Parts: sequence; C-alpha cells; structure tokens
Amino acid sequence: MGLHSGAPVHLRILPAVAGTGIVFRRVDLDGFEIEAIGRNVAKVSYATSLQKKGVLISTTEHLLSAFIGIGLDNAVVELDNLELPILDGSAQPFVEMILKAGLKQQRKRRSYLKILRETEVRDGNKFIAAYPANGYSVAYKINFDFPIGEQSFEIDLSRDLYHKELAAARTFGFLHEEQAMKNMGLIRGASEENVIVLTGDGIKNGPLRFDDEFVRHKILDLIGDLALLGKQILGRIVADRAGHAMHIALVSRLLKDRSLWEETTESSTAATESLLTGESAEEVVNREIHGQPGQSPVIGRSGLP
Repeated sequence: MGLHSGAPVHLRILPAVAGTGIVFRRVDLDGFEIEAIGRNVAKVSYATSLQKKGVLISTTEHLLSAFIGIGLDNAVVELDNLELPILDGSAQPFVEMILKAGLKQQRKRRSYLKILRETEVRDGNKFIAAYPANGYSVAYKINFDFPIGEQSFEIDLSRDLYHKELAAARTFGFLHEEQAMKNMGLIRGASEENVIVLTGDGIKNGPLRFDDEFVRHKILDLIGDLALLGKQILGRIVADRAGHAMHIALVSRLLKDRSLWEETTESSTAATESLLTGESAEEVVNREIHGQPGQSPVIGRSGLP
C-alpha cells in the first residue's frame, strides 16, 4: 500500500544490464518506463515523485536509498500503481528482499559523480551542501518539536554501514497534523504499522529502533533523493533542517552546473574527517566542513542476478 495514496500496489525488482541505471516500469500502463534521474522529478513535498509524459511514480526515496546503500546500480522496478509500497516505513524490507535474491557483480566499472567544488543551498535556517571528498559521507542535523528536539547523525557510506545504521529507520509524523495532511490528499495509507506516531505526550507506538531514529531516517531519505543524480556520489553532504525540497534543489543545482563535478570510475575512500578528529555530526554540520580523503577499494557495478 502507498503511504500517501493508500492504493494497493505490487512491486517487483528485475535485473538489468550494466549501464541501465534504475528504471521504473508501470506494468498497469503498458510497461511505460520512467528513469530515476533528476530531469524526471515531478514534485516534492512530503515525498519525492517522478513524472514523464504525464505518468507518475510517487514516493521513490526509500527504495532508491536502499539501492545506493547496498550498491545496486542497475535494475528495473515494476509496479502496478502510481506509488511505491510504504511497507514498514523504512528501507529495511527492500534491503532484505534484494539481499535474499543476491547481487551480481557486472563487468562495467561503476561510474561515480565526484564533487569538485563546494556548492550550498540555503532557505532561511535550512541548509544543505556538497563538498569535495573521496568517499561518500553524510552529516545531518534536525530540530523538531517535542518529542524529537535536536538530533544529529553522521555516517560514512563508504564503509558499508547502511544496512546496520540506517536501513531500519522509519518515517514519522505528528498526530496533530494528521487531519490537515489527509485534507491535502496525503497519508491515506498511514498507520501505526508504517509510521512512528508522535503526540504531545511522546511516542504513541514505540519502542524506537534507534534512540536517534528520526535523524537517521532523514539521512535515509536524503540518500534516496540524491540517487536521482543517476550515479553514486564521491563527496561529503552536510544538511541542517533540510527536507525533500532542499534535497532535490541540491540535485538540480549539481545537474545544472557541470563544473561542480566530474564523472569518474575511480574511488578511494576512508574514514571522514569527523571520525578522525572525534567530532560529532552536530559539530560537523555547525562548521559546514568537508571530509578528507583516504583509501578504499574500487567496486564494480552490481546488479540483481
């Protein structure tokens, strides 16, 4: 079931040849295909949607995040409705489904989008930026009303930590906003089975999977949105109170200015600066710094067998 549409949906992930990237296929519309790339972004509010020639694919971020997190570059995603299933509100079910099927290394080397110059997007007190680095890391800070408050988290995605540290983090929402969102045609498929429900008294349907599950989920969303660059990133992403709209604004900024990045098949990464210096994610966000290079192996493109 889709989180916002409430519509039933079936989804299947198929293998694809090297160089395909991620393609969504609407089997209910004669197999119409929409590539998961920035030029097909339709609208961004409480979720990210793609559109091509009037055909819509909605709430793509969790699945795309899972693909980046486990290193899956090429796949065809078939679905029979307009919105991807929300499942338990995290990327964990997608990750487990893909790993159960297995990954196959392909002959073509993975192509990365390497950040060459810093670029920042600001909107009031919201901020997101990309900085040069040889690995892929994210530092994120959020500030919500009780019971969330301020949270910050940082992860080095070059160290294969996605499955352990991010995949299980679920989406969340405030109960007092429920009716207003439904009046907007949103969260028709939401329930305590797929959303962490927050009230004035605390968390209605605990326990949490992580003490800081909320900020971890924001990073999960960010990774999925940045997947619309069409390539895995070599760079450091820093965000403060950003959301889908700002994530996509960064994608658009990068795609419009080719001088900000280069395409490369070389990847050499290690721990980011904040880990080396013992800084917290909050300190990194506050300083708006970029990471430092290190070493890690070159990984070939992967696809489902």
